[in-house]
Amino acid sequence: MTEPEQTPPREPRLLGLNNSSRGALMPPIFAARGLIVLILLASVYFFHSFLVPVLAALIIGFASWPVFRRVRDWCGGNRTVAASLMIAVIVLFILVPIFWALSYALTEARQLIGWGIAANANGAPAPEWFATLPLVGEWATEQWETYIGRPGALGQYVAIFGGANVINIYQTVLAASGNVLNLALNLLFMIIALLFVYRDGASFADQLDKFGERILPVRWHRLSRVVPATISSTVTGMTLIAIGEGIVLGIAYWLAGAPSPVLLGVITGVAAMIPGGAPLSFTLVSVYLIASGSVFQGIALLIWGSVELFIVDKTLRPKLVGGPIKLPFMPTFFGLIGGVKTMGMVGLFVGPVLMALLVSLWREWVSDLEQPEPEKGGAGLATPAIAPPSKTAAKRPARRLKKPAIDKTEKQSA
Repeated sequence: MTEPEQTPPREPRLLGLNNSSRGALMPPIFAARGLIVLILLASVYFFHSFLVPVLAALIIGFASWPVFRRVRDWCGGNRTVAASLMIAVIVLFILVPIFWALSYALTEARQLIGWGIAANANGAPAPEWFATLPLVGEWATEQWETYIGRPGALGQYVAIFGGANVINIYQTVLAASGNVLNLALNLLFMIIALLFVYRDGASFADQLDKFGERILPVRWHRLSRVVPATISSTVTGMTLIAIGEGIVLGIAYWLAGAPSPVLLGVITGVAAMIPGGAPLSFTLVSVYLIASGSVFQGIALLIWGSVELFIVDKTLRPKLVGGPIKLPFMPTFFGLIGGVKTMGMVGLFVGPVLMALLVSLWREWVSDLEQPEPEKGGAGLATPAIAPPSKTAAKRPARRLKKPAIDKTEKQSA
């Protein structure tokens, strides 16, 4: 008899049994969470370049939301019409200063080019305030007359530097054009995102509240309201500070005899939104006044600006920036500086919001630690107090348990 052929043993499958009774490789909840994380990472990778415009739209939306509600009520509850009107006003508010600044810059550039052509043709004497500079006034006047004041000097410099750096000038022009185009696209995307923030912001906030209450059921309502309040107070505070410093220092420029005090006040107000912008502005104006011979006015302007800046940074800015959290000076300063360094102008408002959330979480944690802990039982669980029996329960006689009735069939079988 021939022995039956023995089949070699099959190796175990790497992925388990090949039938319907095999178990899942991982629990479905882990698979769903992993898929969500992958989708979020892919979204961050593909759309991270739009983060700044979206944050800018959210900041403008939070700051102007009370105005939008009034416009929506005025439009009979139509969110699309109200959002369109708000977008039109904001576009005018953004475009008008940009066109004004461009026209002013073009006028100044035209005057500078005209002066350069005239100086190259006929020469240009040294400015009068060069002679008033301490220690270097005479040397500066001689250098001007040697290298710039003679006819044809500027043309020679343009020919030398232009011929040797044609490629660098070309690359600089291309980079500047690319930056302008990128800025225009970011503004367009911000306006589009802001339209949807106005129109669908309320429903999205409700959905976010439902999601957040599942994660932090006790603290979500309190922590989530920190963000809009902080953004609104930061925008309002920075705007008020910028307007106030522009007006106060503009009047100081006028009293000190600085040229174009209104323009310098506007520039100082815009620079005051950036940490370090206002002191740089009035310091440069003070140096100009001292160099032009107005030593007393320049020193007085420098002292007045320093005192005013100290008062604003130590008292007003921490109270206005930070909203209901009431940030101290150091978190406010670090939030502004870190935000500007990381995200530019948008970081002026994102930085204080993050610092407000951090300070709020810290205070929540400290308050939890300061609360007395409940008494714990044997297994680390609180033992509930047992109430003593009442007098009526003690006097009441105990009921006798009735015997269960036995069925007749059971008796017969017994």
